[in-house]
Amino acid sequence: MIHVLLLAPSPALRAGLRSLLAADEEIKVIGEQERLDGTDSQSIKADVIITASALMPALSDEESAASNPAAVLFLRDTPLATQWTSPAAMPWGVLPLDASASELSVAVHALAEGLIVGTSALLFASEDEVVSARGPLTERESEVLGLLAKGLANKQIAAALDISEHTVKFHVSSIYAKLDATNRTQAVREGLRNGWIVL
Repeated sequence: MIHVLLLAPSPALRAGLRSLLAADEEIKVIGEQERLDGTDSQSIKADVIITASALMPALSDEESAASNPAAVLFLRDTPLATQWTSPAAMPWGVLPLDASASELSVAVHALAEGLIVGTSALLFASEDEVVSARGPLTERESEVLGLLAKGLANKQIAAALDISEHTVKFHVSSIYAKLDATNRTQAVREGLRNGWIVL
């Protein structure tokens, strides 16, 4: 069971989020609050906190993160990366305010697994930041890893990128070496965990 705390300024928004999450039997909303303060963060044992953007500064503080190790899912309509820096190893994500029930559910499950989730438009302020955030991978390797994350086979990746299947195998091998992975699952997990690719 994944325990979720809802933080939103409006009772209507909190009620809406609770309703959207109710369809997932593996998610349990354990509390709803307008904001998070020091005493609340120590007493609430949530796996994932879903919050509106107005609460972003309080949650970005490393001391608060240490007292509450929960993953954080921000709901907002503007990019997050240039305005908030995650404490090391803290899973986080960002979705638009009008995210669907299925999008919220998938994000909560991914965050509970320690992954970074969100749409590229909200994770990064510009294309330049997307490029700089791909870690040790080249642009082409980042593209290949993104398609691996979508479950595509080598032949499908080759067709999507208009390259040969042999070239795809070369890129996959290089990705494994750079990310210290032995299979696709490990490579994708490493890419997601570090925010180099997004779901």
